[in-house]
Amino acid sequence: MTTASTLAPPARPVIRSRRSSPWWVAGIAGVVAFSGSGSASLNGDELATISAASRSLPGLWELARHIDGHFLPYYLFMQLWAKAGTAELWLRLPSALAIGVAAWFLVDLGRRVHSTWAGVTAGLLFAALPSVSYYGAFARSYAPAAAAVVFSFWAVHRATRAQEQAERAPWVVYAAAVALVCCTHLFAVLVLPAQLVAAVALLPRRTVLLRWAPAVAVGCLPALVLGLVGYGERHAISWIPQRGPEVLLKFPKMAAGSTEVGVVLFVVALAGVVLLRNRAWAGTLLGWLVLPPVLLLAVSHLVTPVYVDRYLFVAAPALALLAGIAVASVPRGGVVACCGLVVVAVAVGVPQQVEVREANGRFEDFPWAVRKVEARPGDAVVFGQSSVRAGFDYYRNGSMPDDVLRLGAAPEAEGFGFPERDDVAAALADRERVWVVWRGVKSAGQKLPRVKAVLEAGYEQTGAWHSAETPGLTVAVFAHK
Repeated sequence: MTTASTLAPPARPVIRSRRSSPWWVAGIAGVVAFSGSGSASLNGDELATISAASRSLPGLWELARHIDGHFLPYYLFMQLWAKAGTAELWLRLPSALAIGVAAWFLVDLGRRVHSTWAGVTAGLLFAALPSVSYYGAFARSYAPAAAAVVFSFWAVHRATRAQEQAERAPWVVYAAAVALVCCTHLFAVLVLPAQLVAAVALLPRRTVLLRWAPAVAVGCLPALVLGLVGYGERHAISWIPQRGPEVLLKFPKMAAGSTEVGVVLFVVALAGVVLLRNRAWAGTLLGWLVLPPVLLLAVSHLVTPVYVDRYLFVAAPALALLAGIAVASVPRGGVVACCGLVVVAVAVGVPQQVEVREANGRFEDFPWAVRKVEARPGDAVVFGQSSVRAGFDYYRNGSMPDDVLRLGAAPEAEGFGFPERDDVAAALADRERVWVVWRGVKSAGQKLPRVKAVLEAGYEQTGAWHSAETPGLTVAVFAHK
């Protein structure tokens, strides 16, 4: 007999409130990241962000047409952000906030895929990574890219739940998340193939074709545009060397920012893949972790060398999440295992955490270089790479030697260097001493045209100092023979 009760749709199962809000974990991650923002000197990449953000819209477009076109969305955001100032803390704040956002979504994704303890542990492990302290206090788009990637995995999980497959709203959110991934960093798209695993395993074929595929296609439109722009600017990354398969062995260190922390968490993360009962998401998270380095290496060999460690920071959240799932799966001791792994990660990573918070934590200590130049009246300064001048412009706090090659205050329209005169010998006429500053170790100066020109003008090196870390900065003084 048919009754009203049999006609009513089945009630959704009651889910107990799990108000273990991820906000406190997000707060910890954001604070940890931001805590190193005022100690380490800005490096050349961050000074490039200031240069781009300080230009007019036409000037920024002209720059993007020649170099860093794939960073254009980030530069546009920073152009607005920098209107309130260009202090170190302010410039790095968006990255710290992005780390907090990434931790929030990571905690909730861990809860959805496994359990609340898995999510909380993942968020705390993420906060404990030295790489998070580095990129979370770095005025570039790597932390926002990681946040966008975590958001995209959270969105695809939400969209693939059975009761929501026919709804459009979750897929619109997912498409927006994919677009955000593409806009933060071009190579962040290397995580997207991993999401195909979840879509194919969890969705009917019709839904994959009518929901997932269109959402990805629409979301990837920015990547298509930025990819074409970037391909036309391959000359700008000609400095990147070709890497072999052996570079993949360094991936755990890169993701974690520490060899010891990276190896420990990578082994535990692989255990998490085995222990996660949801096999579709086990494969998805494994793909998130390992596909970016493998695919980036493939692009390097098939298109042009692009394998740079920092492009792979987007895989760091997956490392933390799988490790959190592994220890949360320990029977009758999951809580102890979770707490223990977090303590181990924090303790083992202390040396690297201290290192990234030192003045030379970004490997280019410009304040040190400025202080090292002890100018006398009549001294001149020459920069081995024109863009190094930006660091001296930012950090100078007193009298400096005469910048004899400089032709104007504004950087070049097509890059981050500055217009300079080429007649070095004439510019140095009647100068007894010349200070030369370049990016790299002391021996690197022998290959730089500007250093060679100073030597050919009749000067000899009488002293040189290097800022300790590679590439670092070298300050040298030359005297007329």
